[in-house]
This record gives sequence, C-alpha cells and structure tokens, in this order.
Amino acid sequence: MTYAVTVDVQLPAGSPELDALQREGVAFLLRKGLDSVEAIEGPDGMEVGLTDDLIAVHPGGAILKLFVDAPALEFAEEAAGEVVAELLERSELLGEWEIARCEVDLHPDLLQESLDAADGPDAPPADLAERARRHRAGAPPVAPHRLDHSEVEAMRDRLRSLAPALKAFPLEAFGHSETDGTVGRQAAEVAAGAVVHSIDLLVDGLFTDLAGLEEDGPTVADSDAAFMILDDLPPQFAVHYTALFARRLTATAVTMTGRLTQPHFGGLSCVAEELLMRFLLAQAEVTTDLYGLLTEEVGTALETFANGLYSYEDTDPESKAEDWFTPFDAGRCVHPYAANDD
Repeated sequence: MTYAVTVDVQLPAGSPELDALQREGVAFLLRKGLDSVEAIEGPDGMEVGLTDDLIAVHPGGAILKLFVDAPALEFAEEAAGEVVAELLERSELLGEWEIARCEVDLHPDLLQESLDAADGPDAPPADLAERARRHRAGAPPVAPHRLDHSEVEAMRDRLRSLAPALKAFPLEAFGHSETDGTVGRQAAEVAAGAVVHSIDLLVDGLFTDLAGLEEDGPTVADSDAAFMILDDLPPQFAVHYTALFARRLTATAVTMTGRLTQPHFGGLSCVAEELLMRFLLAQAEVTTDLYGLLTEEVGTALETFANGLYSYEDTDPESKAEDWFTPFDAGRCVHPYAANDD
C-alpha cells in the first residue's frame, strides 16, 4: 500500500530564517539527496519503496512529502523518518536540522486497511485510538508552511526584473511574439529571469563543490561528500573529477554565463558548456516550480529556449571527460584556463 508521509524538518533553534537564495540551495540539496534514494530499508531489513516525493522549503525549514510503498503505516513512517534523518546527517549544511514531525495524515479508511495488512509481533494495536496516540506521541503536529501570495508575487516581480539582463536572447527565444507567439510576455519574462537567477546558484554550487573536493578528494570517486553539481555529472568518469577539473568547470561556467549577459552569445562552445547549460535550465525550472510560477506557459517558454540552444548541436555527453573542454569547432572559444589540462 502507498502512504503519503509528511516529514517536517526545521532549522536549529535560534537560527536566522532562510533567505530566498538559501531556500533555493536547501531545495537543491534535498532534491539531490532524495533522487539518490532507490529504496529504503524498513524494519527487520524489509525493503520499502519510495515512489515519489514533493519538497517545499520555507524560511523556517522544509516540508517533504514522501510517497512510500509499505505493508503498514508505522513501517512507512519509520522508513521515511530514517531516510530523511540520514539525508540530513550526511549533508554538512543540513547536519544540525531537526525532524519536528514524521507522520501519515490519519484517515479512518487508511488506518483500517493498514491494520488489516499488518501482521506479526510488530503489528500496530487493533484499537484505532491507541494507534493514533502512539502515532502522534513522537512530536506535536506542526502546520505546514506554504508560501503566501505576497511571497509568490515578490518572486514573480523579481524574476521579471531580471529578464532584461539576459541580453544575449530576446523574449522571442522563449516563444514570445507580439503577434502570434505561443508564450505571453509575462511568462517569457519569468522564464528568462529564472535563467538569470539560476546563474548565481550554478556558480555558487561549483565553488562549494570545489571547496568540498579540496578537503575530501582527491576525486569525486574517492569522496563520500555530497556535491551540488559534480554528483550530477556522468558517474562513470568520477575518478577524473579532481580539484583541477572542478576549477576548469568553474572557469567554463563563469565564461558561459557571462556571455548570456552580453549581446552575442555565440552558441555553446564545448561539451562542458552543454552540461552546465542543462544544469542552469534545470535550476530555472526548479526555481519557478518552488514558487508556484511553473505554469504551462512558463514551462513552454523554458522548453522553447532549450530547444533553440541544442537544436544545432550533435554532441555526445558520454564522451571522455578529458575531451569536454575541447571546442566543437575552430569557430568556438573555450576559456584558456579551462583549455589547459596541466
């Protein structure tokens, strides 16, 4: 049976509230952690399946809703709590966060079905009132935080104000036209602004990864640390992801994103830029989704922009990592630091 387990994680007591950029970073770390989970080990070694999840980050913490396949409600809650606790523990930035609540929203029909499914000495009590009491004994329920209308509108205004900074691409690149475009001006501006907004997140993530790699390296393959960007590169080349590689990738990211704010972008120059652009657009989608701004129009705008970037490239992202900084052709340029593999 599938249970929707709500896990409320909160900042350590006395910590300042998260600002918008910090909330984006937390959402990114939680998403990376959950995406790496294939299955959860429940009580007595039982495998519990994680079928889907939702993440909402707010100034005081985050709400995670995990959809768990388990034979009984208690097993689902225990497994979900353990996986979130482990996710927090292995992240240096989230290590002191606390789980304030981990529970399935009680519903009589689901309770009875779970009771019928459970068996053995670990089965929950037959009395529903007692089961509910045990269920809530760990921590008092905390009302989930939802972004209010003013926060959503403030983010919409911020993204639209950032759109003009994307000088390399007009709104037409996002499917907008004053006559017969499929995307309205507001949606195109939100999408363009999300791309600009994500530049800071991409570059900051690379600097964070570089610092972690220098401390825990020498390569990603040798490290147990969680990396914001490097972990999403093709894993078969992890032994090549050294501190020098991370520096070359960072120089490439700074060069590529800098060209986005200039009148002439000139196209993607190498495989490394292609991969970085995919990260950038994925983060833009996450940003709009997090703030409830990922409408069908905004999604179409981001997809149209991506199709325009990649339609003329025929590259193999599985090519050897040492070749990722080689220009596609003589007309493309790569930053001299990135081009130098010494």
